[in-house]
Parts: sequence; structure tokens; C-alpha cells
Amino acid sequence: MMPRAHSCLPIAVVVVAMLPLSSPAWSAVGTTSYACTAPGDATRLDYALNRTMRRLASNEPLKIVAIGSSSTAGAGASSPAASYPSRLEAYLRQSFPHETITVLNRGVNGEEVREMLARFNDSVIAEKPDLVLWQVGTNSVLRNYPSAPAHELLREGIMRLKEAGADVVLINPQFAPKVIAKPEVDAMLRLIDETAKETSISVFHRFSVMQYWRITADMPFDAFLSPDELHMNDWSYACVAKLLAGAVTEAATRPTTSAHVAPLAR
Repeated sequence: MMPRAHSCLPIAVVVVAMLPLSSPAWSAVGTTSYACTAPGDATRLDYALNRTMRRLASNEPLKIVAIGSSSTAGAGASSPAASYPSRLEAYLRQSFPHETITVLNRGVNGEEVREMLARFNDSVIAEKPDLVLWQVGTNSVLRNYPSAPAHELLREGIMRLKEAGADVVLINPQFAPKVIAKPEVDAMLRLIDETAKETSISVFHRFSVMQYWRITADMPFDAFLSPDELHMNDWSYACVAKLLAGAVTEAATRPTTSAHVAPLAR
């Protein structure tokens, strides 16, 4: 089937060249010759990351928790070091070489919002994170579940993280054949966007990033997906991590006078 169009494809395109897709600690398996590019509106975070900004400005250690399902855990990657949280930590350390930055991977295969919420206290809040990256939605779409029930659960989770004092960024589903074949995906994308707007947090639009690779950059699916036509591969995990590192860096360093600043609970 033809990939569906999505409204998040903007005019501006970001080409991230400042950070390579490899490092001494990791080398990509099955890398492509394609550039790691993305639509600017898909990668720019709407809200400044206030707590992250303060931690970096005061040279204090920065702790990030990545929670989600299999694409956070790293399904499809050649090793745990090739998952997006591992790559994100490496890229952020390159951007802030004098800071102590830790990214904890709290992804569990197959989970949905309710199951993630059940382990928030132990897996996320107990770590006292400065920033939480919450990848949601894919498994509900794959299981043909209606998106509406997830709204209150997602909102509850966001408010719990804010009450704990953390910055929050949502990461939406991947653009992959098994996902875009499901009619529920459009409703899930809207729900995530609307809930983020209601709670004044940002979304990293992974769906639009990957849609751009397939449609605009004309990359075949097998260049950025595993053979299962669902999970990402080493190249795409690294590219998403690099784009996300750029987005986090920008949102944590932008002038507050020009930023859309979300209030941080204390």
C-alpha cells in the first residue's frame, strides 16, 4: 500500500551533520548511504526544557529516562549499544563534553500506556530524572485498540512526571508498513499531539521523520527498518538519536525570550 500522508511534513528540512552516525564505542551494522535528514517541524520541540536547561547551565549532572516499548528497548538493533537511548547518550556527551549525562533505557517489549504507568514509580520517578522521553502508541495501534481510552492514561502519566519535576517529551509511533496499515494510527497521532498541547509538553514526531525518509528522501523501507517491517535498525536508531539529541540541545539552550516555555512543577 502507499504510505499515508501526514500533516506534520513541513517545508523546512534539517540536515544534522555535526555528529557522525558512528563513534569509537559503536559502529553501525547495515548502514546506508543516505543522509540523516528530517523535517524541521518534526524535530523541533515546541517547549523549552526548563529543568534540563537549568541543570546544564549550572554544570550539574543530567539524568534522562527513556521509557517505552520495543523501539525504546532496542528491538531490531544489533546490540543494546545500538538502541536509541544508548546512541542518544553518546551524542549528548559529544555536544556537552564537560557535563555528566546519563540516559537510562526503561523500554519493555510489547507494553502499552497502562503497563508503563504501572511501573512509573519504580522505573522512572525513583530515578529522579531531569528529562523523561516517553515513546507511546505503537502497540495500541497494532492491536487495533481504540485510541480514546489512552487519553486519560497518557495525561495522568504526564502530570505525574511533571509533579516529580521532570521535563517531558513524547515520542510518537514509527512510520512502518505494519503501523501505517492500521486505520487507528491517525487517531493515535492526533491523540498524542492533542494531549501534549493540553499539558504543554513537546512531541518528537518520529512518524513524520520516518515518513520523510520514505516519501521525500525516497529511502526504501529496508534501508531503515528491520526485516520484520516494524522495528528500526541500527542506522535509523542512530539517526533518530542524533536528531533527538539536536532537538534536546536546542530546547535546553534556546533564549527564553523566544522560547515557548512550559512551567515546571517543583
